[in-house]
Amino acid sequence: MSTRINPSILAADFANFERELGRISTADLAHVDVMDNHFVPNLTFGLPMVERLQQVSPIPLDVHLMIDDPDRWAPGYAETGAFSVTFHAEAAADPVALARTLRSIGARAGLAVKPGTDVADYLPILAEFDQILVMTVEPGFGGQSFDQSTMPKLQLLSEAVKKSGLDIWLQVDGGITAETIQIAAAAGADTFVAGSSVFRGEPAEQIALLRAAANEHRHAH
Repeated sequence: MSTRINPSILAADFANFERELGRISTADLAHVDVMDNHFVPNLTFGLPMVERLQQVSPIPLDVHLMIDDPDRWAPGYAETGAFSVTFHAEAAADPVALARTLRSIGARAGLAVKPGTDVADYLPILAEFDQILVMTVEPGFGGQSFDQSTMPKLQLLSEAVKKSGLDIWLQVDGGITAETIQIAAAAGADTFVAGSSVFRGEPAEQIALLRAAANEHRHAH
């Protein structure tokens, strides 16, 4: 069972993305938050930017689409060669059809849920996804505090994935620090998105620190 650390480039220096991606080359994937100012009240990067990041990144891209109508737009992100494309359960008209399309293009298909979204409805279709992203903050802005009330949802998913024997990554995003990563790892997460806690310091050191903290608490359970 490997632990993945995916730094969010939302916390990087936007004018120097190629250099910033180089600084996180010891991470597993680069987490790219695409926001459309509709699904969430913030605007970040679009398709041309992700295409360019894909060309210069030393590590695979983990694209998180916080956008309306992902059924229409998500396949374009998979076509950039992104390793993983995650869309929101609350925004997709047909999550299963979309996940199958993403997989057919060659990307891993991820399903994201906001803090208030019940995951029980999605348990019967878990096999359609390669990753479930549990948001531990309301999506839209970086730098928010971790919401621990989302942990039972993660535990429920973790038990369901274990029971199914499927290779589904459980990702958490929002307020991940060396302290909160321990809580999320103990609840069953194996893939962690961290933004400001990585880019604020020396990224390679922060990535190693987060990885060690997560591993310690994952194997304790």
